[in-house]
Amino acid sequence: MKNKVSGFSLIELMIAVGIVGILAAVALPQYTSYTKRAKRTECRAALMQVMQQQERYFTQQNTYLSYASADAGIPMKQFSGESPASSSCLVSAAVCAGSALNACVAVQGTPTLPDPEVGNITLRSDGTRGCSGTDQSKCWSK
Repeated sequence: MKNKVSGFSLIELMIAVGIVGILAAVALPQYTSYTKRAKRTECRAALMQVMQQQERYFTQQNTYLSYASADAGIPMKQFSGESPASSSCLVSAAVCAGSALNACVAVQGTPTLPDPEVGNITLRSDGTRGCSGTDQSKCWSK
C-alpha cells in the first residue's frame, strides 16, 4: 500500500504567492487613487455646507464670519464628516483678499492627510473655486 501525501508543493505555493503579488500591485494604486478622490469629494461637500452656513449667517448679521479651524464656540462646522477624528479636512473661513468681511468670505479646506495634487481647497462667496496643489484640474472635478 502506497501512502498518498496531500498538500502543496513549493512550486504551487510560489505560483500562488506570485499571483497574489501581481493582484496587489495592480489593486493598491487603484485603491489609493479612489480614497484620495473620496476624501476630496468629502472636503468639497464640507466647503459647500459651510458656505451655505456663511450665507445664512450673512442674512442674519449682514456680515460673514471669519474663523480658524481650531476656534471654539463657532456656530459653523469646522471639519468634514461626522467628527473631527474621522474628518478628511479641516475648514476655516477668512476675508477675501482685497475685500471687506461684509462683502466676501473665502472658505478653505485643509486635508488632514497631505494631498500634493490638490493641496488646500478653496471656495469664495462670489463663486470662485480653487486649490493650492500641483494639479488644478482635480480641485473641483472628479
